[in-house]
Amino acid sequence: MNKTSHLDTFARDNLPPQELWPEMIFEIPEVQYPARINCGAELLDVWIARGWGDRRAIWDAEHGWTTYDALFGYVNQIANFYQNDLKLVPGNRILLRGANNLQMSCCWLAAMKAGLVAVTTMPMLRAKELIDVIDKAQVQVAISDSLLKDELIAAQQHCPSLTQIVYYHDDSPAGLHPRFAKQPSTFVNVDTAADDVCLIAFTSGTTGKPKGTMHFHRDVLAICDCFPKSIVKMTSDDICIGTPPLAFTFGLGALLTFPLRYGAATAMVEKATPASLLQSIDDLGITISWTAPTFYRQMAALVKNPPAGKQFKLTTLKKSVSAGEALPLSTRVMWHEATGIEMLDGLGATEMLHVFISAAEADVRQGATGKPIPGYKACVMDDNGNPLPPGQVGRLAVKGPTGCRYLADERQKNYTKGSWNYTGDAYMMDADGYFWYQARTDDMIISAGYNIAGPEVEDVLLQHPAVAECAVVGAADEDRGMIVKAFVVLRAGQVGDAVMVKALQDHVKNTIAPYKYPRAIEFRDVLPRTETGKLQRFRLRQ
Repeated sequence: MNKTSHLDTFARDNLPPQELWPEMIFEIPEVQYPARINCGAELLDVWIARGWGDRRAIWDAEHGWTTYDALFGYVNQIANFYQNDLKLVPGNRILLRGANNLQMSCCWLAAMKAGLVAVTTMPMLRAKELIDVIDKAQVQVAISDSLLKDELIAAQQHCPSLTQIVYYHDDSPAGLHPRFAKQPSTFVNVDTAADDVCLIAFTSGTTGKPKGTMHFHRDVLAICDCFPKSIVKMTSDDICIGTPPLAFTFGLGALLTFPLRYGAATAMVEKATPASLLQSIDDLGITISWTAPTFYRQMAALVKNPPAGKQFKLTTLKKSVSAGEALPLSTRVMWHEATGIEMLDGLGATEMLHVFISAAEADVRQGATGKPIPGYKACVMDDNGNPLPPGQVGRLAVKGPTGCRYLADERQKNYTKGSWNYTGDAYMMDADGYFWYQARTDDMIISAGYNIAGPEVEDVLLQHPAVAECAVVGAADEDRGMIVKAFVVLRAGQVGDAVMVKALQDHVKNTIAPYKYPRAIEFRDVLPRTETGKLQRFRLRQ
């Protein structure tokens, strides 16, 4: 590894042993980077140097369009604020908590330029979940929307490492904007190593215990120089929009790093509905949309049968990218019939940072996810780590310029075996090298693009005084791909009726992120178990 720029070496010290890393391959020229590189400078400063400062960069509802020049100034002021006011040094962890907007984008880019390690979190996370993330990453500072302060303050009481919180949408002297506005708009970027950690992205995993996936400056650039170049074919004339939060690596790439890497523009939407997203595509001249299959299905229905007085033209939209969950063939067909656009499907993972299997429009094979994109390799393995021939179902394994490196976590050896990353997906490869999704190989439930760990929901349900036993699995759903379904054994004297269903659903919504609640609850007298008492979730799935 290169000499680190980090004065706080927590992230590097907690990388897994290198013998447990997957093989990293840098076979295409696009991902061969120098030993010293700062992804924040590569995403932003290069366009100022080129003279593109007057071009549009980021739109949000609060600020309208922000140019590259203005973005450059804001980001530099915030980077100075990190250094001069908060006294942060390279390697410190900074938690970012907010919706998709200009503020979050600036704070993330400033963290990169200042050599910090960004820990992005979804706005919906509750205190219980924030505590796990803050403790695991030993976060020292948080930047948050003031509207989300309650859960963060509740978490801080249990997190001694978190010593400073600064809020935006706070006009008091302690707020973010009044403080960074005093700083200069020029900044000397930290001379980061290409393999300095710059991002810890959390994924819940099958146990509900969060895993921090650690990514380098070169990794951020690699995902920008692979999928959007070879498959999406993004250019500086594109304008992106989508629904995935910046806290998801799918959203971080699609809506921030990808467009900035190409000198393009992006529209940040905090709360989108299918109708409002379609309207924004028309109003803003969007050329590329990014969302999960569930949203495309709902949008397709609206395009075909718009509300009274509405008509969605989508004349500027050229490409639509789907990721976050398996794309049903029926959804792909619906979108094509409604818009004439052949959807781009992509398989990615937080551990890999972004998409590694996909296909460009001309190469799409309906029903298949695609092939490994340039820069990556994939194969289907049996349980012993031997490649399977075409037509057989096995465990998907992948490698490329990015790969799994968990933050101080024994589960590293489960995700990486030999030289490969094992994604937890069951796939089949056909004779032409196309990969066909079959199922998840673990207990992860992917619903409308969100990863939900069944055991985590079980743990919350078991905290309710009416629940004796429970099991949570994924159930097939035409609109969402899968839904969370709970099988519940109630305590004596409790009634399994509609009132109880709502009480249990509300209990989950109030304890952890609301999207994790069980949309279906079935009451049982007993749960299926083995003779040794092990719960047989596979029988419930059947």
